[in-house]
Amino acid sequence: MSGSSERHGAHGRPLTLRERWEAYKNSPFLPATVLVLIVAAAAGLFAGSYTYAMANPTPHRIPAALVTQPEVERGEAFVAGMEKALDASLELHDYPDAAEARRALDEQKVFAIVRASADGGVALDVAGASGASVAELLGKAGIEVGDATGVEVTVRDVKPLQRGDPRGLALFYISLAAVIMGFLGAIQLSVHAHGLNPAERIAFTVAYALLGGFAIAAAVDWWLGAVDLPFVQSWLILAFTMFTSGMVFTMFNTLMGRWAMIPTWGVMVLLGNPSSGGAVSWPLLPSALGHIGRWLPPGASVNAQHTAVYYQGHQFVFPYLVLAAWALVSCTVFWVWRHRHPGGRARTPEHAAAAT
Repeated sequence: MSGSSERHGAHGRPLTLRERWEAYKNSPFLPATVLVLIVAAAAGLFAGSYTYAMANPTPHRIPAALVTQPEVERGEAFVAGMEKALDASLELHDYPDAAEARRALDEQKVFAIVRASADGGVALDVAGASGASVAELLGKAGIEVGDATGVEVTVRDVKPLQRGDPRGLALFYISLAAVIMGFLGAIQLSVHAHGLNPAERIAFTVAYALLGGFAIAAAVDWWLGAVDLPFVQSWLILAFTMFTSGMVFTMFNTLMGRWAMIPTWGVMVLLGNPSSGGAVSWPLLPSALGHIGRWLPPGASVNAQHTAVYYQGHQFVFPYLVLAAWALVSCTVFWVWRHRHPGGRARTPEHAAAAT
């Protein structure tokens, strides 16, 4: 009887702080608590990053072409007024004639052209395809400055957006879909196809990227008719984006295990999408974001897609190199540290198979 009482007393004694912590640390409550804090912080950062980038677009260094021949009458007054209206953010580059200036616009070196109009006033050519928000800002400022300085100003959009996408957001949304579905697909592979070996996981990432990219392009072009895409090129850009996004998560999954979503979300969504230039053009983004966005997969995807749709004769290799670099680094890290890959199937040694 006394032995039973002693055992009951030992079992029922209060746990020490150290024992309580060890029990809590080994329970599911610790990761659940950490997850609650991470989700709350991510929600605030998500709202903050998009609000910071998009709520109040402000001009930062807008390149524009000034045609010097024929000389613009009262051009100095107009240019001074534009610089004042845009808070000294207009960066003028002189071009000898309209043809040279138009070539610069097509190569996306400038966002507008200031030239003499036929009636002796000022013609302001903008390019909605280079950024609807920038074209709208320049056009509005040009009219207001013309009224204030007494200069007759004619605003013309020489590179308009397609009719089905008057705000120029469709390319941003399809790139956003490719980015998010890219890493969600990788997450689902890690959960529901845990037994895939590294090479198989890369192969299935390629497979869902190709099918997913096709589905996005077909829905926007063939089904909705919102944008007339150069279908094969746009499809492959979307597939490349999905693959890169999926491999970025896979890389972090290999290095960080179950917490891989944190850096993936940070790079691709919190930082990458607001700075991509898709919803708000780069000259209107905070200057740091405007530079960073070009080097991240979402910005590269938007840039490649935008040029493919509107500037077919003036393609850039840079966005493809950015996507390729992220994909190559992600695949290399995953392959080098594949022994840490959270999954795969156990391989039966040949001699063991022969013995059975």
